[in-house]
Amino acid sequence: MMTEADYYALFEAYSHGELAGPARTSLEARLAADPDFALRYADFKELTGTLRGYRQRQQTREQLRGIHAAMLTAEAPTEAPVAEKASPFTHTVNPMLRISRTERKLREFWSGHRATVGVAASVAVMAVFATLLGLDIWRSSKVQAPASIQWMRREINNLKQNQRALNRTIERIDGKTVLPPPFKDGKFGGTGFALTAEGYLVTSYHVIKGADSLQVEGRDRQRYRVEPVYSDKAHDLAILRITDKRFTGFGRLPYTFKAGQADLGERVFTLGYPREDVVYGEGSLSARSGFEGDTAAYQISIPVNPGNSGGPLLDAQGNLIGVINARQNDLEGTSFATKSSYLVRLVDSLRNTQPATPYRLPKSNQLTGAARPQQLKKLQDYVFVVKVFEN
Repeated sequence: MMTEADYYALFEAYSHGELAGPARTSLEARLAADPDFALRYADFKELTGTLRGYRQRQQTREQLRGIHAAMLTAEAPTEAPVAEKASPFTHTVNPMLRISRTERKLREFWSGHRATVGVAASVAVMAVFATLLGLDIWRSSKVQAPASIQWMRREINNLKQNQRALNRTIERIDGKTVLPPPFKDGKFGGTGFALTAEGYLVTSYHVIKGADSLQVEGRDRQRYRVEPVYSDKAHDLAILRITDKRFTGFGRLPYTFKAGQADLGERVFTLGYPREDVVYGEGSLSARSGFEGDTAAYQISIPVNPGNSGGPLLDAQGNLIGVINARQNDLEGTSFATKSSYLVRLVDSLRNTQPATPYRLPKSNQLTGAARPQQLKKLQDYVFVVKVFEN
């Protein structure tokens, strides 16, 4: 069995064109046929690209240090000046040309301050590169979308009260003083859907980012308090858990999670909450990579709006293939979804590190073969509004 090091050695040889013809053809065939193998190769490219960029920055620093050192060495005074050999010529330039008084003063100034100016220039260059590098590090530490990408988290503008204000509110109903429900409306909204029958849900990380408390609400207005149990910022995924004691479980989930890649041109659909009522969208899978070639996402031709983030993306058979998270502003109808294969790998990893946690994904699909209206009726009970509260 091949180890991780064996895979990386194979991928490196392939990337450098060092594989022989038959071996290269065999590898490319496996990349096309084996989604897990293709994901492993994509991870390798991402890692090596990061390392290559870091090496280039280090080389730039070394070159700047070398230039700086060479300038200091060139300008350092010698221990004993050596007498110049007398020249048989009376002029070093055309004798018909004269040097002006202004140029002579400039030459004298340069001769006396050349080392200082050189050091100052090199320090300035290094400062510029250091500033650019610092900006690059700062930007990479932030989870932000590019200017042409918009996250699909919805801001709830009609009510801006925070959780504490809502919990202090007293309403009178039929002459009796009662406390309102734990939450009414949040500051931000998105979509989430059931991951397991035991009360774990999935949404996009950017939906819950900065939340002080969370609530989910289903189509029958059933509301549950939830808490985040894991966040995957790199792939914009978050796992939530229902904490309400009255919750007794979802029962059998009607869909399954696709661990492999979906096919280009497949018909796909989604449910989400860009407004208070659930909204259906249908389209096709238009690319097997996301924005700027992101291999962790699909590009889809479904118009989405703020509030759709975290919603499920399913194929015609009812297999869940992705999680909606963004749209491209400068290309109408172009949206993106994190691939379900990354969600499945995340759950497998959590199951291995937290064996006591019931991360049991559904094994059978009840949506296959059903007409779309019947699929949606079964699906709606497992798709929720995610409401975010910030103090």
